[in-house]
Amino acid sequence: MRASRLLSTLLLLQTRGRLTAQQIADELEVSIRTVYRDIEALSASGVPVYADRGPAGGYQLVDGYRTTLTGLTTDEAAALFLAGSGATAGHLGLGPTLDAAQLKLLAAMPLEQRTMAARIQERVHVDAPGWFRDPEAPPHLDAVAGAVWDQRRLRVSYRKWDGTQVERSLEPLGLVLKGTAWYVVARGRERVNAYRISRVDAVDVLPERFERPEGFDLRDYWTGWSDRLQRTLYRGGDATVRVGPRAVSMWWMLGPVAERALRETAGPPDADGWVEIVLPIETFEHVRVDLGRFGPDVEVLAPAELRELMRRTAEETLRRYSG
Repeated sequence: MRASRLLSTLLLLQTRGRLTAQQIADELEVSIRTVYRDIEALSASGVPVYADRGPAGGYQLVDGYRTTLTGLTTDEAAALFLAGSGATAGHLGLGPTLDAAQLKLLAAMPLEQRTMAARIQERVHVDAPGWFRDPEAPPHLDAVAGAVWDQRRLRVSYRKWDGTQVERSLEPLGLVLKGTAWYVVARGRERVNAYRISRVDAVDVLPERFERPEGFDLRDYWTGWSDRLQRTLYRGGDATVRVGPRAVSMWWMLGPVAERALRETAGPPDADGWVEIVLPIETFEHVRVDLGRFGPDVEVLAPAELRELMRRTAEETLRRYSG
C-alpha cells in the first residue's frame, strides 16, 4: 500500500510540478503527516525532491528528472481501455489519435497486462448515449474546442433556454460531455458559467489569448454547477403520483431525478401493482407533458391544481378524438 502511495506521490510531482503538502494530502486522501513521511522516504531512496518554503512554496522535483516507472497493475492497465469513448474522441477529431495511443500502450505492456486489456476490448463495449438519443455533434464544436486548446477568447451568439439571443465574450476553460450534450465551461465578464454548445449559433475565435485562473479545476466546477442547476430547476415543489405497473416499467424515460424518486419514495405496491411516489417538479407544464406520455397509467393525487390541470388535459384530448 505504501509503495503504491509513494509512486503516486512521485507521479503527481512529475506531472503537475510544485505541490504543497496539503495539495498532495487532498489528492491522495491522507494526512499531511503522512505526506511528510512519504517525501522523506522518496528523498532517502534517491529521488531528487526538494522543498521551497514560503507562501508560494511546496515540493517539486529537480528540473529534468523523470521516472519511466509507471507501476501499472493489470487491472489499472485494463481500466485504461474502458476510460475513453471512441465517439467522444471522434467529435473532437481525435479518433485516429486515440486508436494509435491505445495501440502503442498495448505494445508497451507486459504480456499479462496486454492479455487483460485485449479481453476487456473483446467483452466490454461502452455505448454512452441513452436509448433513442443521438449524441450531439454541434456545428461549432470544432471551433470551440480549438479555442479551449489554444486558450483563445471567443465571441459567441448564444441562444438561452427561453429562446433569448445574447452576445457573449468568453474565455473557454474546458469541455464537458454530459450524456449526449456538449458544454463549454467559460469565464465571462463577471463569472464562470457553463454553456451548451448546441445553442451557440455563431462563433468568432479571437486572436488574443488569455490566462487560465490559477487553481481552476474543471471537474470540481462541473460537479458544483450541476448540483446548483438541479436545485434551481426543481424548485416547483413536489407532486404525489400513483404509478401503474406499465408506467413503472417505463419510468426511466423521465430521467434520473424521477428514477431516484421512484427508488427512494415508492411504498409497497397495492393489489393491482400501483405504487405512490413523491416526484420533484420544475413547473406544472413540465409535469403535464412528462406524465401525459403514460396516459391512464399515472394519476396525480396532489397538489389539487396539478390534478385539475391533468383532468382538463384529458378532457381536451378526449374531445379532440371524439370529433
